[in-house]
Amino acid sequence: MKQQIIHHYNHYLNDRINSLREMIVDLTEDSLNDAKGSAGDKHETGLAMMHLEQEKLNKKLLELLDAQNKFLKIDYSIVSQQVILGSLIEANDTFFLMAIALPKIEVDGKSIFGMSPQSPLGELFVGKKVQEIVIFNKVSYKIGSIF
Repeated sequence: MKQQIIHHYNHYLNDRINSLREMIVDLTEDSLNDAKGSAGDKHETGLAMMHLEQEKLNKKLLELLDAQNKFLKIDYSIVSQQVILGSLIEANDTFFLMAIALPKIEVDGKSIFGMSPQSPLGELFVGKKVQEIVIFNKVSYKIGSIF
């Protein structure tokens, strides 16, 4: 199951990266086409806005590439008695992958959350063992398994 989750999240990151790249290419083509046939202040404002949007998309792309790089560098094969980077934690019928912050996914009917060890909940889980309890926002999470 852990490998399925890792594969799913990697696929998610690839899809987001490819989508951003396509948006950047489309915006670049639009600005080149727009530059060929227009002139004046209104045209210059439009080009400036496209440029700002392109910069924003490039920043998001770099952030996603950095996140994917961090995600892929994690050694998920290490088995530990306590929660470490790369652990899959089962608590209260919910699974948490200790990696980077990622959205909730469903795998085999189970809810999984990608969680950073630097997140408030992640910090509480790090170092905990099976049967230990973590309390976050008045919710108790009893660790049932660590994979």
